[in-house]
Amino acid sequence: MIVNKVLSAAQAANMIKDGDWVSTSGFQLAAYPEELAQAVEKRFLDEGHPQNLTLFSCTQGGNWAGLGNDHFAHEGLLAQVICGHYGSIPKISQLAIDNKIECYNLPQGTIAAMMRATITGMPGELTKVGLNTYIDPRLEGGRFNRCTTKDIVEVEHFRGDEWLFYPAPKLDIGLIRGTIADTNGNLCLKDEICPLDIALVARAVRACGGKVIAQVKYVVEAGTLPAAQVDVPGIFVDAVVVCQNPEENHKQTAATYYDETLTGRLSVPVASMERTPLNMKKVMARRAAMELKANSVINLGIGTPEMISPVVAEEGLLDKVTMTTENGGVGGIPLGGKDFGAAHNMQAAVPTLDQFDFYTGGGLDVAFLGLAEADKEGNINVSKFGDGLTGCGGFINIITGTKKIIYMGTFTAGGLKCKVGNGKLE
Repeated sequence: MIVNKVLSAAQAANMIKDGDWVSTSGFQLAAYPEELAQAVEKRFLDEGHPQNLTLFSCTQGGNWAGLGNDHFAHEGLLAQVICGHYGSIPKISQLAIDNKIECYNLPQGTIAAMMRATITGMPGELTKVGLNTYIDPRLEGGRFNRCTTKDIVEVEHFRGDEWLFYPAPKLDIGLIRGTIADTNGNLCLKDEICPLDIALVARAVRACGGKVIAQVKYVVEAGTLPAAQVDVPGIFVDAVVVCQNPEENHKQTAATYYDETLTGRLSVPVASMERTPLNMKKVMARRAAMELKANSVINLGIGTPEMISPVVAEEGLLDKVTMTTENGGVGGIPLGGKDFGAAHNMQAAVPTLDQFDFYTGGGLDVAFLGLAEADKEGNINVSKFGDGLTGCGGFINIITGTKKIIYMGTFTAGGLKCKVGNGKLE
């Protein structure tokens, strides 16, 4: 049946009711429906509704400067957040620090698996991920502040072994993004850097009987979008909103509006890439890269580990190892900074959930991860330090299934002075 599902952003925002559970797609600003989030914020500021929302999100959906999920960062609008990472949403983090909202931090890949449980009608996700970390309810249960008191993660004993149980969420609204939609809601993701969690959010919300709203750059007539280009069928989409300011609100990453080489359709000559300067982080990355072995599949975490990617490229080792990132990129040259999650010359791009299934199942040969704090026994903290909240992201998923892990950091909280030159590090 052909139905015109195209609405304005304001009309779409009116679909959200007080107390709804809202799930957003995206990785930083990649695949994040920025214009929809702005419309929800505007409605709240104008009308005082919707109120008391729960934001349920795999990753952070932000740019460190007020965009993305930070549009929900208002007292009264937001009651609870369950999220994998808080690094790029400082306004939500501050609400949590001030005990204005309930705040949980769960592993990114496990949040994705919780949504899969919703899709398949299972009660939740039973996994080893998070045991004996602050996600374990016998420690902190992933609760990120004092006003968050209820445990949502449970310890279970099954077949003589110990597991953590994460309940399947009941979702009311999904805010997702695509490149092209037809008027019947079929979505094409051709300009996105990866499939990410777009289809996952849509399917989980529809499994709950909720409403899915998709932000797109273009709309075409129903029946004119070839089936081979449909990544999310219209049966999972209730409304389509055409972005009115795509250069600001429909960017491929937090740093880049559009670069076709980030879509996987074009390759970049490796020899033409600019060499990164030799600095402290590159020294660490070169030393870490010495641990690589031929035919290894590796993960690069955010921060200092990002530097391994240009080192591998500069040393002509791209055909010797396969670099991956948690959002779904496989192979090629992963990018860093506010382009993290994108890559040049990828071999493939898989959904985020599939990537984490691969990681948790032990598919990686080695992972290179950053650290904030470490003690003499090797306990690592990446989640709570300094004045803000960061969260574990995919860290706990990765360490659960990977046998060899290399941590990279400076072991200083500030004041480090170093100089690299003449073959020495001072």
